[in-house]
Amino acid sequence: MSELYIGLMSGTSVDGIDAGLVDFSDGKIQLVAFHYQPFSAELRQKIHKLSQANQPVLLTDYGSLDSQIGRLFGETTLTLLSNAQIPASAIKAVGSHGQTVYHAPETGNGFSLQIGDPNRIAEITGLTTVADFRRRDIAVGGQGAPLVPAFHQAVFSDAAQARVIVNIGGIANITVLNDKPVIGFDTGPGNGLMDLWCQKHCNQPYDCNGDWAAKGTPHTALLDTLKDDDYFRVAPPKSTGKEYFSPAWLQQKLSLFPNLEPEDIQATLCQFSADTIADAIRQYAPNTLQTLICGGGAHNRQLMKLLRKSLDMSVTSTAEWGIAPDHVEAIAFAWLARQTLNNLPGNLCSVTGAATPVVLGGIYPGKNGLS
Repeated sequence: MSELYIGLMSGTSVDGIDAGLVDFSDGKIQLVAFHYQPFSAELRQKIHKLSQANQPVLLTDYGSLDSQIGRLFGETTLTLLSNAQIPASAIKAVGSHGQTVYHAPETGNGFSLQIGDPNRIAEITGLTTVADFRRRDIAVGGQGAPLVPAFHQAVFSDAAQARVIVNIGGIANITVLNDKPVIGFDTGPGNGLMDLWCQKHCNQPYDCNGDWAAKGTPHTALLDTLKDDDYFRVAPPKSTGKEYFSPAWLQQKLSLFPNLEPEDIQATLCQFSADTIADAIRQYAPNTLQTLICGGGAHNRQLMKLLRKSLDMSVTSTAEWGIAPDHVEAIAFAWLARQTLNNLPGNLCSVTGAATPVVLGGIYPGKNGLS
């Protein structure tokens, strides 16, 4: 008998919603169907505006966008079910990450804020919805991120082979899987700064295949300046976001090099992402023989080329291990919803720094109550 959950994910790249329908029956994890719902340019602009660091926010803007995105998450779920020709009554629950608008776990009163009202998802779909996964981990002293290493451990561990899983979204994070407690942390920018620069100079949401970066030449002094940041000297557990590696952060660095060509800056940003990922792996997983890449960055050929050049090991997509790179996080949040409904913890203390394992998220019952 099938055990079906849906995972919904929208990451720091703010490009759209990944929706995965996952079957957990028979002790396996199988993706049944997948749907991607891109954000409109207008919606992306609203999210970026709300996410700006140290800027005032109107509560009407916040509340309205929370409702709008919640509705879109619910509608995306219905589209996924329609495409798969599976009735909502067959689904145990939905796990919704929401859209992060601010992540600041280490402030005086640390928090991580995601929007996408789960009440709307539960009402539109009729399905029990699990959401707000990060704040319970923060409540017990954790970073609230990254959360996917627990899922990486469940699906990619191999007792005979030390591996690193690299998720490259707007921010990049790694999961170290070996014979020691799992390590996982944000390494720094993934696609985020490259996307920002491409939007500004090419009027495109991202650098397709890294083709623009490949045309430029990395600038050594700028690269050294980007890498000379305190974040890279902090030991894990640690997490970050576009609040830190922001347009203002990048502009401050670029102001020291006013005459560089835009394509050379893009090439430098690509090298920067590759170097900080590779540096983290060499420092915290020196004996690793395999690196598996997921997230949108897996499609950036130039970034993948630089990673293979930097790392003396096998570097492949997670697709070669059964899960397409674009599907991993949606499946992970279906898995986290299942953990919650089974009263099982979803965090790893060795990753987030939490004082104790905890059951993550809030539960919003559907029309038929809890499954």
